[in-house]
Amino acid sequence: MSSSQPEQNHIPTSKVQRASKFIGAGAKVGGNYIKHYAKKMVNPSLSKEELHNSNAEDIYASLSELKGSALKVAQMMSMDKNILPQAYQDKFTMAQYSAPPLSYPLVVRTFQKAFGVAPEGMFDTFTTSAVNAASIGQVHKATKNGKTFAVKVQYPGVADSVTSDLRMVKPFAYRLLNMNEKEMDHYMEEVEEKLLEETDYKLEVKRSTEISQACSHIPHLNFPTYYPELSSERIITMDWLEGDHLKEWLQTTPPQEALNQIGQALWDFYHHQVHNLKKVHADPHPGNFIVQENVTLGVIDFGCVKVIPEDFYRGYFSLIRKDSLLNEDELNQIFFDLDFISDLDSAEEQAYFKGVFKEMISLLGKPFHSEAFDFADDAYFSQIYSLGDRVARDKMFRNSRQARGSRHGLFINRTYFGLYSLLNQLGAHINTTKPDWLK
Repeated sequence: MSSSQPEQNHIPTSKVQRASKFIGAGAKVGGNYIKHYAKKMVNPSLSKEELHNSNAEDIYASLSELKGSALKVAQMMSMDKNILPQAYQDKFTMAQYSAPPLSYPLVVRTFQKAFGVAPEGMFDTFTTSAVNAASIGQVHKATKNGKTFAVKVQYPGVADSVTSDLRMVKPFAYRLLNMNEKEMDHYMEEVEEKLLEETDYKLEVKRSTEISQACSHIPHLNFPTYYPELSSERIITMDWLEGDHLKEWLQTTPPQEALNQIGQALWDFYHHQVHNLKKVHADPHPGNFIVQENVTLGVIDFGCVKVIPEDFYRGYFSLIRKDSLLNEDELNQIFFDLDFISDLDSAEEQAYFKGVFKEMISLLGKPFHSEAFDFADDAYFSQIYSLGDRVARDKMFRNSRQARGSRHGLFINRTYFGLYSLLNQLGAHINTTKPDWLK
């Protein structure tokens, strides 16, 4: 089924064009604030709901036209229910697989640049309209010699604009994420590195093939085969997998047994990657998975992969153990190594931040502390969101002289929060396998 969004005939690619779009969005947001406070003078009880709706609409409209890293950051933020008002979540979630697609002539141009021919010169059939469109690229359905393929085509100019886009998106991110500048700068380098990797489709084909083969033994999982000879730096060709996106599948009200089976496949998939491969599919949003016949989970996108350094892995998961065998000196060293505390902190600050991070890690590690866990427990997620909200408003964090937490933790935390969110949406009861040393 092709995308129902209107097609774009042009995408801004130069720094000046893209900066103009950002400035235009900022002006609209400023105008929305002026309107809001003018109305509030007449009606002091007026809530910010209308303001959030207007801002979300205007920001998303601009970002979806720009596509690329700007839209990807919006998509990333939509995965965390704690940091954004509902209006932003609803709009930014569309970036997962329902963004406005590019028109066919731009797709043809990308093919001609990569292969010297139009899509029809390589395939027997090729849909002129995108089937799905996301932040970095869009997917078309094609056939060749009786086989059906999914062909992902990257938007023009995306790879070249990552660095400049991130500079321009910072002001929105400061406000929306409630972060200070030190925290944002600390993590931006990691975000930029991952986004640049996501635009390297040859790297994605390589990693997709490696991880798919390494996880092929996991029950109820399915992966497409990738075709390097039909792929390039900006085009990926893989098998077409029939099925429904998780959100659509859930609307069919599947039985609890099926929900648990899909949830267990997700858990086992991430367990094997994190604890055995030490590299992980770090973009667990619903648009990257489909449910197929026989209640099998298809994994269809490996754009964002985080390689986990061994020293970070050991320290991070040592803290998650239920009954830690670490003495106080060992514990302090891990907190230093993971950048939770530093020599710049006073004794009072060190004690405070250690306490907060212990609480956070204990909460995140709760599913690891038993043989099974019920992810339908909304009370558990309320605790997570409540703690996240408390930390976001905490003066000690906001006034901190440095960022808190290793840059490696950004995508590992995102991976687990994304995984937990998917399992919560499924309402799945999971056997929470873990490596022996974590038991």
